[in-house]
Amino acid sequence: MRDEIDDYLDSGAPPMPDFDDFQSRQSVAIEITATPFGWPDPATIPLRPWVLGRELLRGTITGVIAGGGSLKSTYMVTTALSLVTGRALLGKSVWDGPQRVWFWNLEDPMDELDRMFMAGAIHYGVGRDTCGDRLFVDSGLTGQGLCTATENADGFKIIEPVYEALGAELKRRDIDVLIVDPFVSSHQVSENDNTKIDAVSKRWAKLATECGCAIVLVHHTRKLAGQAVTAEAGRGAVALINTARTVLVFNRMSKEEGERFGITDDADRRLYVNVLNDKLNRAPPAKADWIRAVGVHLGNGGIEGGDSVAVAVPWTPPDAFEGIDHHTLRAVQSRVAGGQWRANVQSAEWVGIAVADAIGADIESPAEKQRVKELVKGWIKSDVLREVEDKDDSRRVRKFVRVGTLVDSLSQRSE
Repeated sequence: MRDEIDDYLDSGAPPMPDFDDFQSRQSVAIEITATPFGWPDPATIPLRPWVLGRELLRGTITGVIAGGGSLKSTYMVTTALSLVTGRALLGKSVWDGPQRVWFWNLEDPMDELDRMFMAGAIHYGVGRDTCGDRLFVDSGLTGQGLCTATENADGFKIIEPVYEALGAELKRRDIDVLIVDPFVSSHQVSENDNTKIDAVSKRWAKLATECGCAIVLVHHTRKLAGQAVTAEAGRGAVALINTARTVLVFNRMSKEEGERFGITDDADRRLYVNVLNDKLNRAPPAKADWIRAVGVHLGNGGIEGGDSVAVAVPWTPPDAFEGIDHHTLRAVQSRVAGGQWRANVQSAEWVGIAVADAIGADIESPAEKQRVKELVKGWIKSDVLREVEDKDDSRRVRKFVRVGTLVDSLSQRSE
């Protein structure tokens, strides 16, 4: 090695640097200290500043992931009306009373936004008197556009003056919630570049922190080939979802769900969507909520009462066990005990026939038959009914349904 260095120096090349001296000159004293935990009184720790339910939190980003035709924009319009009125229009509490909302849609013209908001206002009975000056609506298509970052021959750039102007207006208007729909139209950066999308989404998060507001970024899904939408199903890079503290995902009612709820017509089924908070960094897990689209006529001319516009309303799936009491259970067990009932729904002796007779259901109705299926399934699980194997009249082994634990025994056990 020494000979190689001598040859290098003899060649007339510049002297090799003294790396030890270089390192010593470049080194700067850095002090890192650990902070002792303060053990505060739990009662003195500030509450998390939730704005709406456990979906919108001040100083953070909420992501919305949804495919086409999943009522996401319709839902966000109702969310905005809920916030500015202080009413739980979608079943979510609006904390600390009415809030101030800036709704910025970047893909619909203003007249379409007018239709959507006024349809919601008609359905829910709200107006200027109930919303005051708390609602601000802009269209990026026919009004002012929004571009927060670019990527071109000169490289990637976050446009700080845009964020500064946004921050100034958010503070001037004292905005509590900013909704941007969709996120992809708010920048000119490749959706698939995780590093750049990470920088853009974190700049949005910084804006939310600086202004003390909640920011909602609505995003499209990638192609899912019929798979359910999850927090990871957003189109392009995952950085936006990683930055968001909560992520709402929208799924249309599946054919299987429609059969379970007695909604078998495909056109009707498309009107129902479930909304799940699929990322809960600041709250306990929650169940999915259902919404349904209802048409509202604006009365703006034409022969059918004007334009019909969809409005998102909360919807509760039917409960198969609603109205079932101990008297009904006794009647079911008595009816089942009086025959040889099979577990197979295709059988002429299916146990559901006995159940339907006991509760007065029409087994020929698809919706009522589905309810009977749900009842049988639930009662087998709770041992009101019991699935057993036995031989039929031909001495072939079949699955039968018999009476399980008697209802009176179940009642005594629960007391």
